[in-house]
Amino acid sequence: MNNNNHLPDNIAHHDDDHDGITFEVVEREAIDGRKQVRRGVYLVPNLITTASMLSAFFSIVASSEGRLHQACLAIFLSAILDGMDGRAARMLNAQSPFGEQFDSLADCIAFGLAPAILVYHFALHELGRFGLACAFVFAACAAFRLARFNVQIGAVDKKYFIGLASPLAAILVASSVMVAIDHADWVGSIGQSVGVGEIVFAAWTVVCGLLMVSNVKYYSFKEFDRQKVPFVALIVGVLIMGVVLYDIPVGVLAIGVIYALSGFWTTFMAKKDKA
Repeated sequence: MNNNNHLPDNIAHHDDDHDGITFEVVEREAIDGRKQVRRGVYLVPNLITTASMLSAFFSIVASSEGRLHQACLAIFLSAILDGMDGRAARMLNAQSPFGEQFDSLADCIAFGLAPAILVYHFALHELGRFGLACAFVFAACAAFRLARFNVQIGAVDKKYFIGLASPLAAILVASSVMVAIDHADWVGSIGQSVGVGEIVFAAWTVVCGLLMVSNVKYYSFKEFDRQKVPFVALIVGVLIMGVVLYDIPVGVLAIGVIYALSGFWTTFMAKKDKA
């Protein structure tokens, strides 16, 4: 006897959508002004998101095994893939609520958990519970940042991010670890005993985390690729690439720090315009 005969049509239909051994994604979308039920997921953008999460998983494993350089590179790869999945979804018109939620969950691992574990194994473990707390603050702030971003979609200006984007915060942490590893001769040995280096990394980790949940406005560059700029901007871009290629970790860290500081100027100018 089918119990769905005694249920309202909308509830019975909802139960049928999820009937079977394997799970299925069922989304109700507005298409041409009509609400339609669509099954399945878009393959390309979600595979890219999965690859980003795989790279983050590798980073966590590498950090726990002491392969910190590889862990940093894996976080960089996750950031690149994270930028690709959104663009692929827009290009293929393959945006969906499932993709948005999956991307946020993957980002929480890639740009919250993975960098926190990386910096803990590199420097913060020498600080005991205090170091553990600093790493957790970063991971928690990344989760808060992503949750706030989800609920503010459509309610804020797309030209700006409110708070430092989690991929950039992760890159700031990962690039600083790479710089410390590659330039131990002038940075000093970090992670072997409690010293200034460990305290600096603890403060840096917390600052990067707090910037993610701040109200500082950052230019998102989402509309930048649709705008024409003076030719000299292309020359400047080439020069920046040359500087970065000379020492990639230092160059990436420097650009990241400049961008992180630029948010304070953007916020100040926005408040000045409103005044």
